[in-house]
Amino acid sequence: MKYIPLKYVKEDQAVGNADSSEDAKESTGMLKRLVADLREQLAQLSTGAEPLRRADLLLQLGRALVRLEMRPEAWAMAREAVDLYLAEQAWEGAAQACDILFLCDQPESLAALGQGIWLSVTYPIDPELSVALLQHVVDETPPDADGAAVAAVTAYYLVDKRAREPQREHLLIFTSQLLATVARRHSGVAGQEDFNRWIEAMELNDPGLFLPRLRNVVDVLVQDEWWFDRDALQAALPVE
Repeated sequence: MKYIPLKYVKEDQAVGNADSSEDAKESTGMLKRLVADLREQLAQLSTGAEPLRRADLLLQLGRALVRLEMRPEAWAMAREAVDLYLAEQAWEGAAQACDILFLCDQPESLAALGQGIWLSVTYPIDPELSVALLQHVVDETPPDADGAAVAAVTAYYLVDKRAREPQREHLLIFTSQLLATVARRHSGVAGQEDFNRWIEAMELNDPGLFLPRLRNVVDVLVQDEWWFDRDALQAALPVE
């Protein structure tokens, strides 16, 4: 199988690390130059510029600032981008911005994650982005909590339903491994038979059962910090 690099999902933390301090300095220098260029482009935008153009620049700037560990500044950029994307019903952009906001590690970062997950499940956005958002839940959830299992199985489900080649096969393998890892740390599952029993016992074999549980996970993350009217957005969805 040809390797397809993933844009959002964390695979191996060793991959992409700088080989030397010189590489790290060069990478930091490139990011700083990128930040300066993006700030200049934002400053040059006319007052009548397309909102999505501004949102895209803010998103790029927020991502670069996170990588430079300038988190409060990154938050401000990505938070403005969320509102611009939502106003334009650009759901994937809003979900990307929520992913950046989570990485900013600010007081409302968990609320941002929950809202990004809601958008990524509700709308047919890039399934890899959906997986990345759900992977944050797996990473942040205690080993014995059921929320990680619900997030992992939802990630697999969304990939199976929405992904297309060339990313589909790679993402199916990744989410299968993610789910197996969750099963192992949750209940010490080892072997296919144990895994099958665990899936059935946890009621992870029916989206009609695990998707409502994901809503509970989202509610815990967001609390009362919703930045959009999810009921109105849900009501506006086409009837299937």
